[in-house]
Amino acid sequence: MQNVYLWVVLAPLIGSIIAGLFGKQIGRAGAHWVTIIGVAVAWLLSMVTYKHIVMDGAEPFNGTVYTWMVSEGIRFEIGFLIDELTALMMTVVSFVSLMVHIYTIGYMRDDPGYQRFFSYIALFTFSMLMLVMSNNFLQLFFGWEAVGLVSYLLIGFWYKRESAIYANLKAFLVNRVGDFGFLLGIAGVLMYFGTLDYASVFAGAAEVNGQTIEIFNGHAWSVMTVICILLFIGAMGKSAQVPLHVWLPDSMEGPTPISALIHAATMVTAGIFMVARMSPLFEFSETALSFILVIGAITAFFMGLLGLVQNDIKRVVAYSTLSQLGYMTVALGASAYAAGIFHLMTHAFFKALLFLAAGSVIIALHHEQDMRKMGGLRKYMPITWITTLIGSLALIGTPFFSGFYSKDSIISAVHHSTLPGSGFAYIAVVSGVFITALYSFRMYFLVFHGKERMDEHTREHIHESPPVVTVPLILLAIPSVIIGMIYVDDMAFGNFFGNAIFVLPQHDTLAEVASHFHGSAVFAMVGHALLEPPVYLAALGVGTAWFLYLKRPDIPEMLQQRFSLLYRVLINKYGFDRFNEIFFAGGSREVGNLLWKKGDVKLIDGLIVNGSAQLVGMVSVFMRHIQTGYLYHYAFVMIIGLLLLLAIYVL
Repeated sequence: MQNVYLWVVLAPLIGSIIAGLFGKQIGRAGAHWVTIIGVAVAWLLSMVTYKHIVMDGAEPFNGTVYTWMVSEGIRFEIGFLIDELTALMMTVVSFVSLMVHIYTIGYMRDDPGYQRFFSYIALFTFSMLMLVMSNNFLQLFFGWEAVGLVSYLLIGFWYKRESAIYANLKAFLVNRVGDFGFLLGIAGVLMYFGTLDYASVFAGAAEVNGQTIEIFNGHAWSVMTVICILLFIGAMGKSAQVPLHVWLPDSMEGPTPISALIHAATMVTAGIFMVARMSPLFEFSETALSFILVIGAITAFFMGLLGLVQNDIKRVVAYSTLSQLGYMTVALGASAYAAGIFHLMTHAFFKALLFLAAGSVIIALHHEQDMRKMGGLRKYMPITWITTLIGSLALIGTPFFSGFYSKDSIISAVHHSTLPGSGFAYIAVVSGVFITALYSFRMYFLVFHGKERMDEHTREHIHESPPVVTVPLILLAIPSVIIGMIYVDDMAFGNFFGNAIFVLPQHDTLAEVASHFHGSAVFAMVGHALLEPPVYLAALGVGTAWFLYLKRPDIPEMLQQRFSLLYRVLINKYGFDRFNEIFFAGGSREVGNLLWKKGDVKLIDGLIVNGSAQLVGMVSVFMRHIQTGYLYHYAFVMIIGLLLLLAIYVL
């Protein structure tokens, strides 16, 4: 099977290289065919892997493909760890990527950078697969940085737009902050475990657990807590958790297909996957788990609120991603890693569906993204309408839809957690259900119902998107409905992940939820839905959205004026961007100016360069005056010199 695993990553890489280097020679059709075939091969082989590992129950594979370097007994290797967690991630990443590749043919058909775009998204797929398939921290870091690099290229794909360049630079810099912590965490692993191999590190976790480190004199910290928090800081950057979330909404400056790929299956899920993979480490630090729990809860609730005031259709979905990533992070903090990965999987399908549906609307309206200039599109775009409705119902946690099973599993697990901060987290995620339903159906009603607000020329040319766009929507809508019901028993409450995820008995919140689980149908009806507040809050959110944006559309404007201060806080995104611009960007510029004026101009140019030149000039002038050419002058100077030497010797 090792060759199968190798071709999973090589197939998209080969497609990317051919499309990128030989795009002009093979043309536009050649570029999309070679990359789609590469990703399709990766998906088919991922399905083979899934059947082999998950369905047939084969032993996980953990092996080295290539040894890069051996230094002082430490091996730096490229290798694969293929277990249930990896097989699931491989399947999800490759399938969503394949749908995005097919969809891109229709969305980017008139773009001059067509071949370049296909090369980038295939490279993105390769990078994410390398990340999830790694069996050591070196390869993990390679995939981690590779997805960051390709996201930089894709967010700024339309490089002639100043806003796109600003957005990709912002993503790059914010992720460098997270990656600095991540790299320190890996350094801590190497320092205390003496290896970068997952299996060896996990085997030594219990032994290292008792060790301490003094970062500040007189204050002992648990080594495991320090390592886990540093690793999670990396996840905060990649998976956009407060306060390192600011790059994700601006990533909408890239083309819609890459928005779907980043938000659904690749970059932002990397942090969630990494923490779940590192569960044998995180389980030994309740401090780190509480930190994760609180950060996730803050992100889930407060980022959801920002979706209520967005008018750009893609930004509404982007803030939805931020909020849902918060839910996944809360699950990790509550040691419900299986529920977090379960939600990652269901979210990948319905979030890719919502992004691609938003792109379909944008195509139909000639790249108009303001929801205030939409409305009534249901009769013009029936396939986009019904698939958006399905995605929205899954997102808000409607019973029997996939999002219900994964999100409510998380909420129930948090409810049973006893970690510090779990009470706040439970209130945040339950309240977030109402917020999610409100902003989701605000978008749905503004786009597909109500009066038509586009201009006459646009209205005359509205039509459903071509099959190359709508077929991926349909294929993503199917798992958005059924996959939660199929997998909730095994994945959330069973032993789907085997030994891939480790949970200490005292932290096993999902076990308590599982004791009340009696099947997916019962869970969606009387067993859970009718006994817990999330379903009622979701229904209340939908009803509120209907009343405010269809029945009484004058009320939102009135509320905006009455609560203008709150509205300004939300529209300014809590001031994070402003603070970063003033403190970090502005502070960096001021420090740069200070170093330039004082260091470069005055010290280097003024004192060292010009000062030394002036000194040489002054010495030259003096020497010129004493070089008279008269012999008695030189004799006089020699006598003075001898007298001085004699005086020094005597004294």
